[in-house]
Amino acid sequence: MIGAAALVSGGLATTMPARADTPGRNWMQVEQVTRAIAAQGYRVIEIEADDGHWEGEMVKDAVRYDFHADPRTGRLTKIERDQD
Repeated sequence: MIGAAALVSGGLATTMPARADTPGRNWMQVEQVTRAIAAQGYRVIEIEADDGHWEGEMVKDAVRYDFHADPRTGRLTKIERDQD
């Protein structure tokens, strides 16, 4: 299924096609999720809808992390140091 993904640069999200799920009708918009995560000190690099949540990559203090965020609240539900 083709869904929406966003690459984030300078705090702005650009939507582009990707192999991901389609965000639900009652999900927060990608820009809202990005702002919620930024308020916690992270910079979102990539974000997409996948398996019922937002997921992507973010950076804080020069360390890259993979994350999952709740689609309705934007709350981070998984943070894992990126191994790539």
